[in-house]
Amino acid sequence: MGEFLIYRGTGVADRDDDRILRRAEPPPWRVFDGEPLTPLDRDAPVGRKLPYRTRTVPYQADEDTVRLVNVALHLRRPLLVTGHPGTGKSTLAYAVAHELRLGPVLRWSITSRSTLTSGLYQYDAVGRIEEANARQAGLPTSGAAPVVPEPDDTDAPDPARWGPVDIGRFLRLGPLGTALAPYASPRVLLVDEIDKSDIDLPNELLDVFEEGEYAVPELQRIADLVPQVRVRPADNGDPVTVNDGRVRCREFPFIVLTSNGEREFPPAFLRRCVQLDLAQPDERRIAAIVRAHLGDDALAEAADLIEDFLARREQGQLATDQLLNAVYLLHRASGDGRPDRDELVDVVLRELSGSG
Repeated sequence: MGEFLIYRGTGVADRDDDRILRRAEPPPWRVFDGEPLTPLDRDAPVGRKLPYRTRTVPYQADEDTVRLVNVALHLRRPLLVTGHPGTGKSTLAYAVAHELRLGPVLRWSITSRSTLTSGLYQYDAVGRIEEANARQAGLPTSGAAPVVPEPDDTDAPDPARWGPVDIGRFLRLGPLGTALAPYASPRVLLVDEIDKSDIDLPNELLDVFEEGEYAVPELQRIADLVPQVRVRPADNGDPVTVNDGRVRCREFPFIVLTSNGEREFPPAFLRRCVQLDLAQPDERRIAAIVRAHLGDDALAEAADLIEDFLARREQGQLATDQLLNAVYLLHRASGDGRPDRDELVDVVLRELSGSG
């Protein structure tokens, strides 16, 4: 029997127990067998940008968040996180990756132009045509090792002397495609602002989420001749080996889909997700967040500012990071030219919606 509290929300990297290996066995309908395994440095930074490396430790997860993260981890299901801006929806993915040592987070930022294929992989058809033309003219191409000519070779252009075309050089997996590659531990995928997608994308994701695999038609067409191709992942890690034009996971990724609640999703999509509604942090959690990010001295000076922030939030939409900015400026920035407290608060704690 597995241990339920795999993720505990402590912000401390699990370097001793390796709790991710103590999950419950997956349900029979969530077992995957992708191969061969792709190497992964689980201790690599969770994000390339400094903010994502520094926000994970002070992230404050409440009991409901911890519970539902673990439900998603055990059931091997995506976690749909809904909440106002600034409630920590995106940071949750980085916090889980940091604590459970699951390697770099794969981020897929959604717009109205995002498609399923763009999340899975990209194919440079133009580059491959250019290489084919160069080979036809007998010119060397990048990545192709020349074949030593025989003594009776003529000077006529011979594409064969430059070796076989490596189609893998013209493919690159997207964030979703990389997350579904066969790794020994689940990758963490952040699908940011899924509510901004085209209306069809959530339904298109259903089959991929259910099956844990996808096809690359460009590789399937040549699978009889080239059954195995190595392809670059989205995070520039070790190449992923694709067999017969299909990619299948070994461990279903931990997927965090964030939404600002701007639209409703199809029932079939919701049924396949674990749903978490992140409420605005209350006064106790606000104080804990300020302490975790800026320390006890800053918190001691921020009592009235927190009270002001909570009162303003009742009247309009404010994000917690706006409060952190205000506390930081009042605590760390002083001297000539700094606005007085009320003016600074009015500037920083400006409503995110409405006329304020």
